[in-house]
Amino acid sequence: MIDRRRVVRLALAVLPAACFARAARAQQAFERFYPFLIDLPGWTANKPDGMAMQLPGANMITATREYRRGEARANAQVITGPAAQGGLAMIQSGMKLETGDAHVSVETVDGIKLARTFTVHDKSGAIVVGLADNAMFSLSFNGVPEDEAFALARRFDWKGIQAALAK
Repeated sequence: MIDRRRVVRLALAVLPAACFARAARAQQAFERFYPFLIDLPGWTANKPDGMAMQLPGANMITATREYRRGEARANAQVITGPAAQGGLAMIQSGMKLETGDAHVSVETVDGIKLARTFTVHDKSGAIVVGLADNAMFSLSFNGVPEDEAFALARRFDWKGIQAALAK
């Protein structure tokens, strides 16, 4: 014969664990950007990683993925909140700088403003793409020629990331 009290106790013990497991499987806020951190042909990539932080008056999300090809490195990031505002300030300023070893420029590509930095001696720099007032995509790189780095950055779906920001 079935002991009803035992069945009820067992159900009450298992039910909270099942609820917590379901909650743990729910997508984290930063994971919605993982599909945009694509594989790059010829590069080895780590798994995407991310973080969401909430503070009074400020929320921040980062999603990042590191890429390697021999000695070359690249790091793609989607950043929202106060952490994005530094990169966005460079874009908004319209800054342009040229020296013998480095340059910084701001331009518009496909209707989106971005900043490009490059240092010649170590082939390093970043492409910072303004996605919203408080969000950006960046591709930082080291050991990669400037034109190739820009072509890599263009492989990422900037407009798709903008759409994901609205969700």
